[in-house]
Amino acid sequence: MVVVLAGIWALLLGIVLIMLGNGMHFTLIGLRGGIEGFSSVALAVITSGYFLGFLSGARLTPVMIRRVGHVRVFAALGSFMSAALIAFPLLTEPWAWTLLRVLVGFCMSGVYVAAESWLNAASTNETRGKVLSAYMIAQTLGIIGAQGLLTLGDAAGPALFIGASILVSISFAPILLSVMPAPVAEVARPMSLRALLSASPLGTVGIFLLGGAYATQSGMSAVFGTQIGMSASQIALFVATLFAGALVLQYPIGWLSDRIDRRKLILGAALAGAAACLRGWMAGDGMAPLLTAAFLAGGVTTPLYALFLAYTNDALSVEDMPAASGGLVFTFGLGAIVGPMVTGWAMEGLGPTAFWPVLAAFFAAIAGYALYRLMQGTRPRPEQTDSYLGVLPTASPVAVEAAGAWAAERAATDREN
Repeated sequence: MVVVLAGIWALLLGIVLIMLGNGMHFTLIGLRGGIEGFSSVALAVITSGYFLGFLSGARLTPVMIRRVGHVRVFAALGSFMSAALIAFPLLTEPWAWTLLRVLVGFCMSGVYVAAESWLNAASTNETRGKVLSAYMIAQTLGIIGAQGLLTLGDAAGPALFIGASILVSISFAPILLSVMPAPVAEVARPMSLRALLSASPLGTVGIFLLGGAYATQSGMSAVFGTQIGMSASQIALFVATLFAGALVLQYPIGWLSDRIDRRKLILGAALAGAAACLRGWMAGDGMAPLLTAAFLAGGVTTPLYALFLAYTNDALSVEDMPAASGGLVFTFGLGAIVGPMVTGWAMEGLGPTAFWPVLAAFFAAIAGYALYRLMQGTRPRPEQTDSYLGVLPTASPVAVEAAGAWAAERAATDREN
């Protein structure tokens, strides 16, 4: 593992710094939006803007890279993102923030495509699993660490936004100054929604619903915390706990995934997420039960994303996996656009604690559909399925396709042995 990390340390360091800046900005939107008096609906639209930009960036960045080159696109997107982060405290209007969030989402998606293309080119079939795991850990640690940085300043001023911009700006130095050759970004054309539904109804419907749950957690949790009267440090801890749960529960759920029917595991994880959200709803403003609910709800979200990817690949040939991965990422993005809107309207009409029932409804819908599919027939035995690999919902199609290819190769090798 040390040898593997030695070849990609610059890229991983850059990713940690990027996630520190992006993670700060995600929570800052909720904090500063509350200070500015933005409504829940306005903040929901702002949150959805990020995922609209992210979805667009995943589709357009490979085209841009082929036209003007990897390094130029990477540097340009970083510059735009850094400028956008500084502009937030200068343009404190919902319409302006929505446009800026679309821009940040577009740039962030493009940065992921570029970075993950580098990462994929720097790994071999033997090292790809370890490289992708290190990459996902670096992303999660960056998001968690960002919440700690929020306690060092006042969200009412510009300092934290400037700090996030600085982190994003310097994150590109270790990557662009490294000696890694610039690869070509190759992303398969996404499979159509109709074809995805035909191949894997549960994977398609489930990942759409999960997109709504993930975007609600990552984008509206700070809004919820602000509206129930949490302090800035408590909100930072609350958001960090969501992602800490994902870091802790990823491995045990992944271990189970290759040993039991994935539909049963999806059902169980979704039910656990729904129960955790109901616990959070009943907790009121008690910090300890809220953190417990956040740990469990956040803890099952990221593993569910990887489960849906692996489950869908089980029903496909190796040749169809890249296109299916792109289609699933797109479907997840559509859910991520819709989720905050639904949550924002519910919180506006029913109060901030509606955050939990809406989140529970997403998980319950996943569980209900998983149960329905479980009753429809048999699936391949666990030993006939492709290997699970933890992929974060923030990953671009490049990393998702690479993970799918690695899992398929590993499964084929295991069956031969």
